[in-house]
Amino acid sequence: MQLPATFNDLITEANQLNLYKNLVQQLNKDFLLANIDLDFHDDILPSSLKLMLHETVFKLIQEKFTAYLNLLYIIDVSETAVKALNGDDVLKLSEDVTFLILKREWQKVWFRNKY
Repeated sequence: MQLPATFNDLITEANQLNLYKNLVQQLNKDFLLANIDLDFHDDILPSSLKLMLHETVFKLIQEKFTAYLNLLYIIDVSETAVKALNGDDVLKLSEDVTFLILKREWQKVWFRNKY
């Protein structure tokens, strides 16, 4: 499986395979497991999804760091990938982590669909 390099690539691939709705549902499932109050509608626009997810990750890093770490653990985001990010700018860091979350969730959805 070749992981998408950008958010737009990820959304394009999800739409082509008719799996965008599954991606949103997977996000909802994992956020619920992490006890984070964030629930996306199945028909949310990709731009809104990205914005809301980015805002939530930013707030978690700033205000609820333990919940943020728990979320990354539940979603199973690569610890190595997170450690490789530059943490000097929290806004940029949260944007990068948002994409890592989306990529990992996409992997789950893609594999479940494929196999």
